Amino acid sequence: MILVPDTSVLIDGRITAMIKAGEYKGATIIVPEAVIAELEAQANNGREIGFSGLNELQQLCKMAEEKIIELKFSGIRPTLEQVKLASGGEIDAMIRSIAIENSARFITSDNVQAEVARAKGLDVIYLKAQVTDFVPLAIDQFFDEHTIAVYLKERISPRAKKGTINDMKLVKIRDAPTSEYELRMMAQEILERAKRDPDGFIEVEKRGITIVQIGSMRIAIARRPFSDGMEITAVRPIVDVSLADYTKSDIITKRITSDKRGMIIVGSPGSGKTTLAQSLATYLSDSGFVVKTMEAPRELQVPDQITQYTMLDGSMSNTADVLLLVRPDFVIFDELRKSEDFSVFADMRLAGLGMVGVIHANGVQDAVQRFSDRVDFSVLPQIVNTIIFLKQGVITKVYDVGFTIKVPEGMANELHLRPVTTITDHETGELVVDIFRYDGETIVMPILTPQAPAPAPVAKPAAATGRIQHIGQPVAPTPAAARPPAPAPEPVAKESDERPGWKLTEKEIQREIGRYTEGFVDVQMVSDTKAIVYIDDKDVPAAIGKGGKNISGIVNKLGIGIDIKPRSEFDRQQAVPAKAEEDINLGGGIRIHTDKKQLTILAPTESGKIVDVFAGKEYLFTATVNEQGEIHLAKNSSIAQEMIRRYTNNEVIKLRPV
Repeated sequence: MILVPDTSVLIDGRITAMIKAGEYKGATIIVPEAVIAELEAQANNGREIGFSGLNELQQLCKMAEEKIIELKFSGIRPTLEQVKLASGGEIDAMIRSIAIENSARFITSDNVQAEVARAKGLDVIYLKAQVTDFVPLAIDQFFDEHTIAVYLKERISPRAKKGTINDMKLVKIRDAPTSEYELRMMAQEILERAKRDPDGFIEVEKRGITIVQIGSMRIAIARRPFSDGMEITAVRPIVDVSLADYTKSDIITKRITSDKRGMIIVGSPGSGKTTLAQSLATYLSDSGFVVKTMEAPRELQVPDQITQYTMLDGSMSNTADVLLLVRPDFVIFDELRKSEDFSVFADMRLAGLGMVGVIHANGVQDAVQRFSDRVDFSVLPQIVNTIIFLKQGVITKVYDVGFTIKVPEGMANELHLRPVTTITDHETGELVVDIFRYDGETIVMPILTPQAPAPAPVAKPAAATGRIQHIGQPVAPTPAAARPPAPAPEPVAKESDERPGWKLTEKEIQREIGRYTEGFVDVQMVSDTKAIVYIDDKDVPAAIGKGGKNISGIVNKLGIGIDIKPRSEFDRQQAVPAKAEEDINLGGGIRIHTDKKQLTILAPTESGKIVDVFAGKEYLFTATVNEQGEIHLAKNSSIAQEMIRRYTNNEVIKLRPV
């Protein structure tokens, strides 16, 4: 019997197994040079299937030496251009021609090749995919019921992660190191199984890396030049979790089945995001919804009724085009990494599909930062309604995404009123993150919970400098040859003295602002996320920068809202007698009430009216009196400070309805 195998049979690896079983013993096997060239090109490109096919060819050579078969090589070596056109059938045609010339039986496991060969009149042996009777893989010996992942590398002892998601440990599972030969044999066996098993497929195959999915096990095979040595990593799930097993599952089911159908699952690698995603997919499918998945690679373990899609022609955008025609109720997107992924997720959600995405991130701020870098922040609430954060397989937080018009946290002035996307804790309603535009940049500002203040230390003057030195805070020395700097504003015992963490923040702000100024930088922390900075009047433009570029860069770097103010304004404030709270009667039914942060004009007779405010005969500003008969101003605003100064100068403050 004369047999001519094609490339697929050698990669498949079954021809040697059939010869060992006595099926083709004594046969003459003619290997076309085109097959060898194709395998060599694949191996040179770092593709595992090339090495697998060459290994099968070596086994045939050994059988020929043992006189089990007769092995011959025939044909001409294809040109480089023909090898490049292999996907178009150029190499396959050369292989078939060898079978025709030798009147041989043509053996293949490629269905298209088999059909073309039959059309050419060849005697074809088509090796169909094997469905049953699979023996365990060699890598299975390293797994037990507690093993989550196995790590094999040449010259290194095999290691495995064992335990549960909440408690995993990396342990050595064998003293003897694995050899490159042992790993190559395992890799070939894995590839053969992936090609023959209906539940197996090769997800990624590039130079030096092959990723295979066999059932629930995902296997990555790496070799040089991609890695510094041959390595096989195998990961599999060890538990089957339903959505009902999670805490807060009732919150998730209510939101995902309502009109809030945009959800992302956030967590660090290994926190159980994929397990929750597949539990959610199964729940939605069992609830009567049509569910599809988008994965690269496909690793979700979902029921057969849920179709798993991967990248079409290397792009998830093409996959999205298909899904919009299929019209599922929900799509599970595992996972979002590239800019295209976020754009596709947003486009499909805005098209009306229910979307569940998976994102690697250490916290909710990091997750929304990745979204806001690619999607306009004002559209985010229409794309994502719910954010679920996992840690060690447990749902720790559920967040709501909303949109409003307000002054962002960390900005006190009413002039900063703007659109803000908010992230709030679903259970407590506590604000967690503000997202807004500031000088053309998107700011993702975390909201820190204020701590209870401790008693403030008493300030004492520093000798020979004329400045106030706080306990534990050194005074900057004055250069001997320099001109005397403008006297620094004398801070009273600031709230930052009560919070040691604020001192470090103040120093960071002083260092960053000091890059643009020559004089003293005085920082007053208002809250954990807001600071007021006083600098010399002439340095203000440089610190702010063109279009606010400098200050917004500092805000993004430190995560603190900063108000830059001239020192002259600080001096005006210091000229006013400092009183924590004061109530001043101006006569005519008008009073001024001041406290630590706010100045309130009390005019109950003008309730609901628009009024002009005058100091003597000079117009100051126009305001609306609220229903309670009050006008509220930030105490550190220029308008409020001007009113206090006019009152101190005994000028009459009057209101006149417009």
